[in-house]
Amino acid sequence: MNAAYYRRMDAGDRIFVAGHRGLVGSAIMRRLHAGGFTNLLTATREQLDLRDQAAVTYWFRANRPEFVILAAGTVGGIVANSTRPAEFIYDNMLIHATVVHAAHVYGAKKLLYLGSSCIYPRAAPQPMPEEALLTGPLEPTNEAYAIAKIAGIKLCESYRRQYGCNFISAMPTNLYGPNDNFDLRGSHVVPALMRKLHEAKLSGAPRVAVWGTGTPRRELLHVDDLADACVFLMERYDEARHINVGTGEDLSIRELAGLMKAIVYPRAQLEFDPTKPDGMERKLLDVRRLHALGWRHRVNLHEGLEATYAWFVDNYAAARV
Repeated sequence: MNAAYYRRMDAGDRIFVAGHRGLVGSAIMRRLHAGGFTNLLTATREQLDLRDQAAVTYWFRANRPEFVILAAGTVGGIVANSTRPAEFIYDNMLIHATVVHAAHVYGAKKLLYLGSSCIYPRAAPQPMPEEALLTGPLEPTNEAYAIAKIAGIKLCESYRRQYGCNFISAMPTNLYGPNDNFDLRGSHVVPALMRKLHEAKLSGAPRVAVWGTGTPRRELLHVDDLADACVFLMERYDEARHINVGTGEDLSIRELAGLMKAIVYPRAQLEFDPTKPDGMERKLLDVRRLHALGWRHRVNLHEGLEATYAWFVDNYAAARV
């Protein structure tokens, strides 16, 4: 591979954060600003449709980013994945393809592609190691999204193998934090529970419905920790194989709901609805490879949820749309 691809990021390098307004992208922007990086490139959806190869090619030719962090995509919880599978697979496959190809054509020195823990089989061993990829059937409720994310991993691997590009992939666990999606039609478990509890508190409603049995277990990572891991990997990781990013700790949905209730609305009575889907029984990442490199999460779950709720309250009018 071309040794020039392995130069580390400097403060003045042109760094393109694709998806800079979202949960992950906005956290990465905060982390890069805090790290002294001054030449950050962004484009809104109105300025650049990342599904359009011609538009993306033109943008890369005009801006010539040296480093690319690909955090853009169409995302959502069980409801969104189940009702909009065509949109999830179409949007994400195109976004990955256009950005990765343009990064190759215009000589980006490094690209970080962010996937998702849903890439692993439904029956994967727990914690889920990187080696579990493509070893069994996927969870049906998010299969379309998972296939698109797997394609992104293989896309980066293929451009690395054929062209020598230093394109790496990281698989984050379930995320939460400021700028999350709090729309109940498409949100993940943390923002959905947070909004339900908050609105029950505002109305004085005594009960709050929680989807599923409450028994599935989930690992949760504050998005600021992910952003820190992204910068860490851009500076210290150059391997072809994707790498997991998480805490290595999990809790049940019932435990999570209880913790959220204590933070948001202690008087609420939680009612679990077993007629609604649970999703995977457990999703815990094996993060030993990342720990071996020297990175660990810093944000305690309770403190992270409290901070996220404070942000949600301050931004309630905009966040609930």
